[in-house]
Formats: sequence, C-alpha cells, structure tokens
Amino acid sequence: MKKLIYIFMALFSLSLMTTSCREQKSTGDKVEEAVDKASDAVEDVADDVSDEVEDLVDDNK
Repeated sequence: MKKLIYIFMALFSLSLMTTSCREQKSTGDKVEEAVDKASDAVEDVADDVSDEVEDLVDDNK
C-alpha cells in the first residue's frame, strides 16, 4: 500500500512538471501583431518599388 502511494505521488509530480502552460494572447495583441505585419509588408513593397524606380532612372541616363 505504501509503495502504491509513493508511485502515485511520483507520477502526479511528474505530470505537474511536464504539463506546460501556454500564454494566451488577447484579441488586442493579435490585432496589433497583424497590423505590425501588414505595416512591415507595405514598407517592404514600397522599398522594392523605390529601388526599381531608381534602377529605371539610372538606366535611362
């Protein structure tokens, strides 16, 4: 009986240590992250367009 209790306690302790707690993001955090990603994408496209325009201007000189 004593061994059974020790085994149960060991398994319970092991299960507590291996269970992970994930941090949940709020809706506001998700929206902010999406806006940041969209902003970064727009900046990247604007930089690409600017580079292409500069290349075209240099080719026409």
